[in-house]
Amino acid sequence: MFIVTTIVDTIRLPPHTLSLPTLQALHNEIDLKYPNRVLMDVGLVICRYGECLKISNGSCVPGDGGCHHECVFRLVVFRPFVEEVLLGKIAKSTPDGIQVKLGDFFQDIHIPAYWMLRPSKFDEKSGLWVWSPDYGNDGDEQEDGDDDDDDDERQKNDGDNNQDEEEEQHYEMELHSEIRFKVKSIHFTQVTNTAKGVQATTTTTAHSYSFPKTNATGTGGSKDQAGDDGKEVDPDAIHPVSLRKRSTSVDLSDNLQRPSSMHIVASICEDGLGLTSWWTGGDGDDD
Repeated sequence: MFIVTTIVDTIRLPPHTLSLPTLQALHNEIDLKYPNRVLMDVGLVICRYGECLKISNGSCVPGDGGCHHECVFRLVVFRPFVEEVLLGKIAKSTPDGIQVKLGDFFQDIHIPAYWMLRPSKFDEKSGLWVWSPDYGNDGDEQEDGDDDDDDDERQKNDGDNNQDEEEEQHYEMELHSEIRFKVKSIHFTQVTNTAKGVQATTTTTAHSYSFPKTNATGTGGSKDQAGDDGKEVDPDAIHPVSLRKRSTSVDLSDNLQRPSSMHIVASICEDGLGLTSWWTGGDGDDD
């Protein structure tokens, strides 16, 4: 989740800091410039790591009273790797998915609808996502009886029991609940002003996946894991091929909200992922 990266940068010491020891003054300026800042294709800077590794002799620029030093130093950066499993809390729930935050320092984590546990749906009344697990209890549907009256009564009783069971098998993803998720892709966006207007360039780091063939004419590769023949693709048959980066650029209008510099797309579409309360033992219920 956290990495240490080496940075080379020219640090300017203002005139009022020249009376301090050079190393102390440089550390102070680095601590003011880098923490809580997103570096493109690197991550969110947390803090400086140790002392400067290398410092050049100071140089002065005409018209500037400060002193400029080329420094080599290390930073602690928040940069989870793809397929890493993390713990966070649900901050927001919309029909498009769930927004998750990590502590108080990062909240641009999005779990889209197609990466939810299946079957899941958005409840308009509560404004929450609901997971309704299907345990595959299909044996009752195959039972045949000789007596029609007994069958009708049995079906009514089974229907009532099934309704009660279905009500008990709805798990809401409540706000501020602890959730375990897996990182699927990391997106860095840089907004620049061009002659045509504001442009956003996004660099995405993610795995490319191989989808199994579902028929002779095509493959099943949609995000909802459905093949061309309408059948669902087994998630276990989808494998990551390689880690790749790709960049895209879009023009932003004045009405559009500018995207965040760094955001993460995550998934809970696997056993063990989702709310941590779903996968814990039921010792507390016995009391």
